[in-house]
Amino acid sequence: MTTLYLIRHAEAEGNLYRRIHGQYNSLITDNGYRQIQALQERFADVPIDAVYSSDLFRTMTTARAIYVPKGLPLQTRADLRELGMGEWEDRSWAGIDRTDHTMMGLFSAASPDFRAPGGESFPEVRRRGVAAILDIASKHPNQAVAVFAHGTFIRNTVAEFLGIGPEGMKKMGHSDNTAVTLLEITDGKVKVVYMDDNSHLTPEISTLAQQHWWKKGDQRADVNLWFAPFDLTQEADRAFYQTCREEAWQNLYGRLDRYNGTGFLDDAYASWQEDPRSLSMAMAGNRRAGLLQLDPNRGAQEKKGYVSFLYLTPEQRHNGVGVQLIGKAVSLYRPLGRERLQLSCSEANQPALSFYEKYGFHRTGATAGAYGRLYEMEKYIGYDDQGALD
Repeated sequence: MTTLYLIRHAEAEGNLYRRIHGQYNSLITDNGYRQIQALQERFADVPIDAVYSSDLFRTMTTARAIYVPKGLPLQTRADLRELGMGEWEDRSWAGIDRTDHTMMGLFSAASPDFRAPGGESFPEVRRRGVAAILDIASKHPNQAVAVFAHGTFIRNTVAEFLGIGPEGMKKMGHSDNTAVTLLEITDGKVKVVYMDDNSHLTPEISTLAQQHWWKKGDQRADVNLWFAPFDLTQEADRAFYQTCREEAWQNLYGRLDRYNGTGFLDDAYASWQEDPRSLSMAMAGNRRAGLLQLDPNRGAQEKKGYVSFLYLTPEQRHNGVGVQLIGKAVSLYRPLGRERLQLSCSEANQPALSFYEKYGFHRTGATAGAYGRLYEMEKYIGYDDQGALD
């Protein structure tokens, strides 16, 4: 008999930013590293003979919780990857729901008819998952193996082992980040001992504990943002931009005597003309929720992506959606080869400083501003330092 622990990766960018990361190579969040530490403690006294992982960063990094302290090699396999999402990769869930609501409904229902353009179907990931798990088990008779994979991969593979067809998928739970499923496999026959166990996580670091979308009957709704392009030739978009800038200045300094709305708008227009992606309108349903302004030229030689302005409307503050704007900035800058996200924040804006530090920004310096110091802050968004555990 092979004892096989099937483990979901720790919290990654897609989970936090509410973006579709099937086989997109997303990174682990700061909270994800706390989950990895908790997973390492859970398995400290559990004998493990081999460790496998999909070849994506988020699983390989999570696997360090076991293979590093036990002195084992990590064996990677592409057939352990998440469901391929094709053209949907790195798009926001809310944006896809608006443009392809019918197909999104098929995804939510785990329908065999679901397939994102250029992506995989659920039956395909089931077949791939079952073949991979049984092959790994065949290589390790009478041993214990840890296998690190992904939420949809695990859900569909375990459903196949349990004999649950598409019509029964809604009754299955969802796997928390780093949740553990235990399989006992003998001669190709699989017994599911337990599934989706996250008992090593406290509510403070559990991803699912902070979200509501998966809870049946929960009336609280997670707000998922989608992003519309700005058009500064349109009066409504210009007016919204100026309103956001003025409200942010007034809220921070309590006065407008040095506020230069025309200067802000001119800078935004110049950047927008050069690259329309430098301005994005954050939308919550049909309502304007905020905006993101980037400066693609600033810091380009140092492989930095500069955020000029990040703003949420008052009704969207304090509900956890601001991090989705950071996710949009990462999505735009990473393909340009940027390794760090950079911005400036006033010393007087303590809520903003706390927000940025919570989501991985570090203070790198300070400059004198009109109303006090401006802290320079950076967040690493590259790939080459992944895998380090504190």
